[in-house]
Amino acid sequence: MKVGLLGAGTVGSQVARVLLTQSDELAQRTGVRLALTGIAVRDVTARRDVELPPELLTTDADAVIDRADVVVELTGGIEPTRTRVLRALKAGKSVITGNKALLAESGRELQDAAAGSGAQLSYEAAVAGAIPIVRPMRDSLAGDSVNRFLGIMNGTTNFILDQMDSTGAAFDDALAEAQELGYAEADPTADVEGHDAAAKTAVLASLAFHSSYTIADVHCEGITGVTADDVAAAREAGYVIKLLSVGERCGDGVNLRVNPVMIPRDHVLGGVRGAYNAVFVEAENAGSLMFYGQGAGGDPTASAVLGDLVSAARAIALGATGIPLEPYAALPAVSMDDVTTRLAVTLAANDRLGVLARLAKVFADNGVSISTMQQSEDPRESDTSLLRLVTHSGRHESLMATVEALRELPVVQDVVSVTPVEAGE
Repeated sequence: MKVGLLGAGTVGSQVARVLLTQSDELAQRTGVRLALTGIAVRDVTARRDVELPPELLTTDADAVIDRADVVVELTGGIEPTRTRVLRALKAGKSVITGNKALLAESGRELQDAAAGSGAQLSYEAAVAGAIPIVRPMRDSLAGDSVNRFLGIMNGTTNFILDQMDSTGAAFDDALAEAQELGYAEADPTADVEGHDAAAKTAVLASLAFHSSYTIADVHCEGITGVTADDVAAAREAGYVIKLLSVGERCGDGVNLRVNPVMIPRDHVLGGVRGAYNAVFVEAENAGSLMFYGQGAGGDPTASAVLGDLVSAARAIALGATGIPLEPYAALPAVSMDDVTTRLAVTLAANDRLGVLARLAKVFADNGVSISTMQQSEDPRESDTSLLRLVTHSGRHESLMATVEALRELPVVQDVVSVTPVEAGE
């Protein structure tokens, strides 16, 4: 069975290495020998982590696709990748990809192309690296009803927040360390602004809720505004801050969001350290499920790609066609306004008599109640106090209206931070 590889970067080179050095073992697993027949790259002379046979390297991606029975796409980006993947699928060639950005933007179009030709579109590597979550969501839970998933789906941001929590480092220092260790790119925008996690959230939600979502359906906030003081305050209150990807049923639709969230330290996601990823799933019949492992890196992600490749090869060898995924539920994406949540709000307020009463009236006027409150001196100003308030659960719209009303109070000098709070499990 001829395998065409698009891309020979960190992941692609490791996939090629396994195909070239472990062909006998893979043949025993699949029932057919997998022959790597071409590798499309931008520059055939570039240095790579793995030494690859020069005769396999080419800049002609279309030729690699046309020769292949199965195409592995690991180039990233939207175009020309989208055009190439559609070319393969429409020709009946199964495609394995790790391209979450492409799937989050054009996933429905790609699924329809696969269904039209009987090809299989597989993308385990697109969400949470080596963690097997796509196949369990698509297949193992196909007879169940997923109510919610919570995930730490970006290793870069989890490493940064973990360093801030464990060492007290400022955001910029933790980011610099992540870059030195290779966990963060020179331009970390996609990670720290939440875009990478948002794309993965859209992909996973489409499977979980049998509907079609794009990255535009995901409410997205990054971690650049999280300070060392925020992290320290969360720690003191028994919480840890994580960049959380959430998909949950909300009324007649589904809310999708990515934002920094305070979760209890004893929550199953609270102990996810370093650059690791984890996904926590709540299903109607299966109950609570946890998936944990390495979320990035050449070898771990290559493992997910090869798992999809072996599965596709077995199906092709048996003459099976791809399994079409229909968004039959068509659950709409709903806004944050109707989500029930809690907020941790830090205020810098005048330190004088009557201030707490005025703050309490704002909360009461908006129908929001306070769960806990801590007061400390504001190191920035001698005549102000820092008030850290945690609300009871309420509609997000009402909670944010309360925050905006607090900003308008003359006694409030600054709304220092606003962080959602996740209940424990």
